[in-house]
Amino acid sequence: MFDQVEFLNPDFLYFLILIPFILVWELLRNKMQNPRILWSSSYLIEKKLNWKIILKYALWVTKSLALSAIIIALARPQTTEVSTETLSKEGIDIVIAMDVSTSMLAEDFKPNRLQSAKQVAHDFISGRHSDRFGLVVYAGESFTQCPLTTDHKVVKNLLKDVKDGLIEDGTAIGMGLATSVSRLKESTADSKVIILLTDGENNSGFIDPMTAVELAQESNVKVYTIGVGSYGTAPYPTQDLWGRDTYVNIEVKIDEELLINIAEATNGMYFRANNKDKLEKIYEQIEGLEKTELEELKFYNYEELFDYYALIALILMFSGFLLQYTLLKSIA
Repeated sequence: MFDQVEFLNPDFLYFLILIPFILVWELLRNKMQNPRILWSSSYLIEKKLNWKIILKYALWVTKSLALSAIIIALARPQTTEVSTETLSKEGIDIVIAMDVSTSMLAEDFKPNRLQSAKQVAHDFISGRHSDRFGLVVYAGESFTQCPLTTDHKVVKNLLKDVKDGLIEDGTAIGMGLATSVSRLKESTADSKVIILLTDGENNSGFIDPMTAVELAQESNVKVYTIGVGSYGTAPYPTQDLWGRDTYVNIEVKIDEELLINIAEATNGMYFRANNKDKLEKIYEQIEGLEKTELEELKFYNYEELFDYYALIALILMFSGFLLQYTLLKSIA
């Protein structure tokens, strides 16, 4: 019990050491006041003496416990309940730029690259409660699917709506990056991040990727680039001459040199994901690299136990009074 209780006036507890000495003194005083009487036979008074001795010991114990309770009450015992609340300081602004070109339907990821990218991004957003998220999609062009917001439910719902065919086909990496930077341009967050994901080479759009990099540098935006696709070839769903579903193997062409340059120029990192598991691990790495600063607040709730011990002392003192002036007096 005492390892869970703190005392506001712990010095009073030293008086507990005196209790054994008080008991010894009480015992010696009692013997001096009641010297032993020698009887030829103790049979007639044996029962009376036994009960008297037992009751006297009970009285001493009661007085000792009452005194102990008074001393503990004076020491002001109290329990402390500590509750901790973790608050996030200003979060990170993150824009996910996702390639939605038709090549993202390749099934080297299950069920395909686009659905896998959406699922992993969904989980990533769910784990970052304090950050603002935005969503940009691009193929031959780019547009903002969701502006920066702390409403993660909205972001995830709009992420579900992302699919191929929304815009003209192609891979406009420069435009996807530029649109993402424009979403972060007015941000006042200490850390501004773009996660740019693609499975191809820049072959569309009127903004050169390195021009978009300059815009990112001016706005102090860090870019993590991810190349998605297996090595060599990947199965791509299509239809044959008779309209039947079939697959063809398409060559995986990722401009890794460009993605590396974009990442290095903005103090980010480039990652290559050749399957969904690897993509999940990449997002875990980014999670570790971009930590939101947390602040831990502790709240202390004190409960005074003084009145409990005072009540115990009162009950014991009253019990001792009754014992001394009723039972012990009647057999004196």
